[in-house]
Amino acid sequence: MSNEEHRVDGKVAIVTGASRGIGKAIALTLAEAGSDITVIARTEAQLEKTAKEIRKLGRRALSIPMDVSKEEQVQSAVKQTVSEFGKIDILSHNAGILMFKPVAVIPGAKFPGMEAAEDDVKAQTLAEWQQIIDVNLTSAFLLTQAVGPYMLQQKKGKVIIMSSNGAEQGQSLQTAYNSSKAALCTFVRCLASEWGPYNINVNAISPGVINTEMVAPLIADPSIMKDILDATPLGRVGEPREVALLALFLASEASDYITGQTITIDGGTIGRGPSV
Repeated sequence: MSNEEHRVDGKVAIVTGASRGIGKAIALTLAEAGSDITVIARTEAQLEKTAKEIRKLGRRALSIPMDVSKEEQVQSAVKQTVSEFGKIDILSHNAGILMFKPVAVIPGAKFPGMEAAEDDVKAQTLAEWQQIIDVNLTSAFLLTQAVGPYMLQQKKGKVIIMSSNGAEQGQSLQTAYNSSKAALCTFVRCLASEWGPYNINVNAISPGVINTEMVAPLIADPSIMKDILDATPLGRVGEPREVALLALFLASEASDYITGQTITIDGGTIGRGPSV
């Protein structure tokens, strides 16, 4: 028995956040499985490295450095993809930012990982809140709105949005980030209902702590790392490749009857209750 349903041969994917971490792993994994890729991120040099690795795998790659929170740039990237490859079959949206700041300064409060003097702990500004919402949430709206006409016309497509297990958690200092990720889960459910009649699958992936540059400072802190491992039944952090393999499944025909779902990949963290 073959596993052709897990292949994406001849497909065209747009992968955001593709210069590093989970986004890069997804881009390379989709390429290994047969897809041509448009890679998108803000860092041009790192992005071109990803594109070169894709080409070494024998697939075509289009590298577009851009800001996913800017409507004009998103529309341009989608048009360039269609011009280069003729279609769009897969959208894997991974771009996101994380910021640790309290909503308001609490005199005398101590937070793990923020041992700075009280005067150095600043409340999150409205501009910082809006930046996180724009990059993590509004970008998903802009990207799906841009690729939608092409997927709807061909009556087929796969959309994979990167959320976080933080969407289900109430963590200090992560109000903006967790709120944006929770909103993405609802966004996915709504869009799946809207596009389901057109044979378009829309799902979210909800990772826990994955070994990427974004969380490197947390992993490097022994006390924080201990807390992470204590909260994770599998006793380790995840790897980008593990998330990428899940994304491949959701991008392939093997997941054709799955839509509107948020699939958690966090080593069991969300499922673990308090110790008694």
